[in-house]
Order: sequence, then C-alpha cells, then structure tokens
Amino acid sequence: MESRTPGLLGAMRMDVYRLHDMWMELLFPRQLDPSSVLGKWQPQSAVEKLGYYLWATLGTPLVVVGYPLLLIGVATRFYVGKLDSAVTRLGLLGAVAVIAIGWGGLTALSRVQLSQAAFLSVGGASIVATVSVVLSILVSRIDGNVTSVLLAYPFGLTALFLPPVVAALSYPPLESVILPPSYQFARWILDTILWVGGIESWLRASFTLEEFGAAFGLPGLGYVLMWLGISFLLGWILGTLVTLADVIRPKAWIPSWVKFAGISILPASTRYNRFDQRRDN
Repeated sequence: MESRTPGLLGAMRMDVYRLHDMWMELLFPRQLDPSSVLGKWQPQSAVEKLGYYLWATLGTPLVVVGYPLLLIGVATRFYVGKLDSAVTRLGLLGAVAVIAIGWGGLTALSRVQLSQAAFLSVGGASIVATVSVVLSILVSRIDGNVTSVLLAYPFGLTALFLPPVVAALSYPPLESVILPPSYQFARWILDTILWVGGIESWLRASFTLEEFGAAFGLPGLGYVLMWLGISFLLGWILGTLVTLADVIRPKAWIPSWVKFAGISILPASTRYNRFDQRRDN
C-alpha cells in the first residue's frame, strides 16, 4: 500500500484524535493504538455507553487546551534534538570546549575593555552557564525520560536564565536592568500563584528577596534561588510536554505543519497512515 504524507489539516486532525484517544485510554481499554486483531474497544451496554460518551465529552475541552501545549512539546523536542545531534558530533569534551572557549573569550574581552566589576560579573556568569550546560549534557546521556525531565531540561534552562542574574549582582548597569523586573515578577508570582494555602503570606513573613543571603555574605542569593527555581519549574513543564509529544507523535514522524517553522519534513510512518485511513473510515 502506498504511503502518503498528511497535509497541515490532516496532521492536526490526527493529533487531536490521538490526544483525545489518550484521554479515553485513562478509563477505557484499547483506545490509543489498538491492535489490528482486537481493534478499538467499543461500549456495549447502556451503562457503558453512558460512561463512555460522558467521558469523551468531558475530554473535549481538555483536548482544546492541550493541543497548543502538545505543539510546544513537539517544537521543543525538535530543537533539543538538533542541539543533541550537534553535541554528539562534537563529543562531550568538544562541546564543553566550545562552551568554555565562547564564555572564556567573552570574559577575556570584558577584562580588556570593561571595568573590574564587569569582568567579575561576566566571569561569574560564565562559570554558571558552563557548569549548567555541562550538567545538562551529562544528565541527558543517562537513559530514561524521568532523568531528562527532572534534571536535563532544568539545567538547560538554568544556563539560559541564571547567568544574567549572576552578572547583575556585581555589575551596577546590569543590576538596574535585571533586578527590578525580577522583583516585580516575584511580587506577581506571590500575588497571583502562591496565594494558595497561605504560601505567599509565609514567604513574605519569612524572607526578603533583596536581603536574603546577606547574613551569609552572599547578597543577592534570593534572586539566584528565585531564578534557579523558575528554571527548574519551567524545565519540568517543558520536559513533561516533550514526553506528551513522544506519546502522541512518535519521533519518527514529523507532520507537515512544521514547514511553516522551517523544520524539515519526514515521511509519515506506516502506522500513522493506517491510523489516518481508519479514521477516514
């Protein structure tokens, strides 16, 4: 049978169907990727039909909300795969050398052209970025989605978010740009997210963002821990979305909608062709 690659609407339709089937699989057997022998389970009795279609109706709005998240997971997986391929070609030592040379060159340039404070700030940011990237690469080499979700993605985002904060702590021009927005962002988190269960009140009574760490000789530690926590939280979210994308859309298949983002297209797999034909029928 000749395989065919679904178009944009066909790819989106298959995604939505599979996402809804995943929801149905939580309560009913043989919904997501049923075998060709047994086929998809269908309710028989009136009670089964009532529960089946009620559960299907409840899942519809969740699919509407979940589909954009699925696309984020697919895009994240694609670009992370590109980075992982580059690291594989370079090797671990080569990748570490590239990172060290890049940040080391920036640090050396700041030593020559900028002040001592700027040199120290860039040096601190370089150390944080290099260590975070190295940890992310090392952890990603450990087999298992759990390790990647819990550690690899968070360390990768730490390398993105934390260096500017570390640099701002010792360089006043950066401090005025980065720390005040960070403080406002922290207030927004307390007022809109952490008010549940009185967490916001406890944090306000126990800690001060600007002064936390000063008693230990580490002024600005509160900002560092804040962005470290944000990096890990966002890393867990992205890792979970990538795991969802692995379930809904296997790595061997990339739909045609990604051409709008400049991503190469791979042929549709036989399994997805069968799935599309089954849906058509």
